[in-house]
Order: sequence, then C-alpha cells, then structure tokens
Amino acid sequence: MSVGYVETQRVVLATPDDPLPLSSGRTLGHVEVAYETYGELSAARDNAVVVCHALTGDAHAAGHHGDEARRGWWDNIIGPGRPLDTDRFFVVCANLLGGCQGTTGPSSIDPETGRPYGMDFPLLSVSDMVGAHRRLVRHLGIARVHSVVGGSLGGMQALSWALEAPDEVGSAVVVAASSRLSAQNIAFSAVAREAIMRDPDFAGGAYYGSGRSPQTGLAVARMMAHITYLSEAAMSTKFGRRFQDSETPRFGFGVDFQVESYLKHQGESFLSRFDALSYLYLSRALDYYDPFSEPDAAGQLRRTAEAGTRALVLSFDSDWRFDTSHSVRIVRRLEHAGVPVTFREVASTAGHDSFLLPVPEYHAIVAAFLAVR
Repeated sequence: MSVGYVETQRVVLATPDDPLPLSSGRTLGHVEVAYETYGELSAARDNAVVVCHALTGDAHAAGHHGDEARRGWWDNIIGPGRPLDTDRFFVVCANLLGGCQGTTGPSSIDPETGRPYGMDFPLLSVSDMVGAHRRLVRHLGIARVHSVVGGSLGGMQALSWALEAPDEVGSAVVVAASSRLSAQNIAFSAVAREAIMRDPDFAGGAYYGSGRSPQTGLAVARMMAHITYLSEAAMSTKFGRRFQDSETPRFGFGVDFQVESYLKHQGESFLSRFDALSYLYLSRALDYYDPFSEPDAAGQLRRTAEAGTRALVLSFDSDWRFDTSHSVRIVRRLEHAGVPVTFREVASTAGHDSFLLPVPEYHAIVAAFLAVR
C-alpha cells in the first residue's frame, strides 16, 4: 500500500547569522533544503527514520505528486506494512546539499552576487551533506532518530551520521555502499566528469543563463553510470544481443541493439531532472569519502560503540560497482571497535540497482532490523 499523495516541503536551515560550516573550511550563509515526510511523528518523537538518497536521487522517495503512475524512487519499501512502515515510523527524506531538486547547490543563487554559484560553489564532503540533514532533523523537533537508512551514496551518509553523531542515531542501515572507493570506481567517475567538462556547452561551468548546457556530456555520463548499476546477468536477460525494432542488423553506427536504445533513453531522460554541476560536485564527494582514515576515526568509532548505535550492513552478490568486499570492510571496522553490527549478503541478479528493487529477502532483513527498538 502506498502513502498516497504527498507534497515536497522546503525550509531554510542556514542564514548569515547561523551559517552551515563545511569540511573545506568555507561556510554557506543560506541553505534551503527540500524534503518530504511520510507517516506521523509520535508524541515521544522517537519513531523517526531518515532516508538518504543516492547520487541522482531526490526528496521524493514515496507516494506521488498527483500522478499515481509516477511514484517516488523508493516507494516499494516505504509505506503501510512495508519495511519502512509508515503506520509505525515517521519517515523523512531530503534532497542532498549540492543537489538540484530544491536543496541549495551550484545552480542556486549566491546571495553575495545575485547570480548562480556555478563553479564558485564550495566542494562538498559526505559529512557536509549529513550536516545539512542533521539541521533538518533538529528543525523537525527530533533529538534522536530511530534509524538512518540509505543505499549507495545514501548508505555512506547513514554510516557517516552514525560515526559523527551517534547520540542522534539509534541505528544505521547501510546498503550497497562503500567506506572507500576503489581506483576502478574513481575511474568511472573521472570519465563521467570528463564527458561533462569537455562538452563545448559546459563553458567552464558558466553555462547558467546562456540558454545552453552540457547535455551531451551529461547524457554520456549517465549512460556510462547505468552500465555499472546493472549486472552482466541482468543486462543479458533484459537485452541479450537483440536488435531494436528489427530482426536483423542494420550495419551502421546508429542505435541498433536494444541495450543501446536503453542507454540512450536513460541518458536523454536524465537531462530533464538533473544538473551537470550537481553531478560533478556529488560524484567528487564520493571519490574523497574515506571516514575510517579521518584523524578522529578511532574516537568516532569508540563513541558510536559507547552510544549503542547499531548497524545493519547489506550487500548484493551481483553488485560489481560496490561488491561485497566493500561491505565487509565496513563490518570489520565496526566490529573491531565494538559497534553492534549485522551483516548480510543478499542474492540478486540485478546488480547495484538491487537496493532500489523489492527483493524479498532484502526487504525482510531491513524490516526485522528496524523492528528492534
């Protein structure tokens, strides 16, 4: 059952008198955050679950905005009777700092110049993203959330929240995530960013207001990313070597195979909802993410253990973007520090995108973990 019709809300969480400090040493004097909520906050304010989205997600995680056929990106896991049960939990999902779906990012107006920030927007860390959302939780009058849940980049935020502010987090659900990107992962992101920055319409990042944008580069970046989100088995099953609208090959350089048509569609549809600079900034934050190498990592882990913050770490056996070794590394660090942690590898043929899908075993594990108070 879906949560039904929902509306996105917006709130200003930083002002010149109370700026948001960033890991780079800079501050943001105006931060607006777009968010949605599902379910009801209990009288004791102890039933909140924060959902953190992945690289290209947004605040619209569940329900619909008027068209019931177009539901939120995690609608299959949020709602009455679902693992994130809105009959029990007050679920909050907010757009990331640096994003382009209602939260302050490179396309936002810089109050000091009256123009979009563009490349003058400060580089961000995952901690900065968490810092903005911690302010949102405080704005909602919540001192401690029951859990923080996320997949991929969302899982990294959940992990960081548990490490940086364990007194504010009862548990963290870290799905298909990593605590340190491999060289291969950084390489994928580097090529995606190069596709964007080498597009002539990128204009050194100063394309806002020009009537043009690096659409070709952004589409190519999205196409390449989608290859990494699916497993070879999933692509073989879904597309094989089948031709698009034909029984025989055309023998040319246009779209001939179904998989080519799929990737082209993914690239083109992405252009209507995402900004190229947000893609650069958020993907770069992923590259630098390495919480267990931070100067106070040992202290953070000790405080997380002392707070009794629990962790659930999940991986999928067909995910080659963040394979199970990434999750095992997180689990070993948490276990060594005495943090209560549960680990499961789930069978799925869908690859990295499994975290977005209604995989029964995966949903059952999350539901059971969240049921513990």
